[in-house]
Amino acid sequence: MGLTGVAFVAEAVGGLLTNSLALLSDAGHMFTHLLALGVSYLAIWFSERPATERRTYGLNRLEILAALFNGATLFVISIGIFYAAYDRFFNPVPIATGPLLVIAVLGLVVNLAGAVILGGAEHKDLNIKGAFFHLLTDTFSSVAVIAGAVVISLTGWTVIDPLLSVVICTVILFWALRLVWDSVEILLEATPRDVKMQEVIDGLRRIPGIRDVHHLHVWCITSGMYALSAHVDVDDLRVSETEKLAQQAEKFLEEQLNINHTTFQFECQRGRTADEVLTGVKIMSNPKKESSG
Repeated sequence: MGLTGVAFVAEAVGGLLTNSLALLSDAGHMFTHLLALGVSYLAIWFSERPATERRTYGLNRLEILAALFNGATLFVISIGIFYAAYDRFFNPVPIATGPLLVIAVLGLVVNLAGAVILGGAEHKDLNIKGAFFHLLTDTFSSVAVIAGAVVISLTGWTVIDPLLSVVICTVILFWALRLVWDSVEILLEATPRDVKMQEVIDGLRRIPGIRDVHHLHVWCITSGMYALSAHVDVDDLRVSETEKLAQQAEKFLEEQLNINHTTFQFECQRGRTADEVLTGVKIMSNPKKESSG
């Protein structure tokens, strides 16, 4: 956050002094990056607090809200830059390429240092992924600004500056929409992309003693924390015997599918077809007889 704050101030002042919209765009994006890092840090801090009676899962989902916030800020800032670039196409201004190049190089160094600090943690946490996306877009925009400064100094084509702004914003917009979509999917408790429902069903059915599975739900509490609930059809067993089945099922789900929070309801019911299991709908061959029974 300290490195990003210094780079933001340098790029904002430099953009105003050099009349570079591309550098101002990068400064605006750097500011959202600084804000994103702050929000991400607070989300991590809150998520480590223990669960309570009202929040039995703790505050883990604050990380997802932070990721959603980061994606939304990226979207808003890109729209603003698009508008400013449109105006610059029709009202070009002279650009001081020397200071522009120096400041852009400074921004690139800061972004690369930030990427090293995060060190690949974005693969495990959607919140950190949001901050890392900010870093990637900052790095890309810094490289683009450097290239633009060189081209403008050699050719005098100031139109390169707003054109680069449009390219930078297009990339930012793509990553922002992807981050927002991933966050919304978790908030809607969609099945994680790397979990195949049929694979879960087949794996549980292979456990001796389990006849079938229905009312199966798999969702993501927060990044890397998958949960599952299911009704499991078994023979008429003692509670101690169903406990053994639960242990086998938990071992399979955790080791093979990374599902580490499970809840099973064992039942002595008729087997279900694959379609019924996948949809979670019980098909009644004779509804009147079923209701009267």
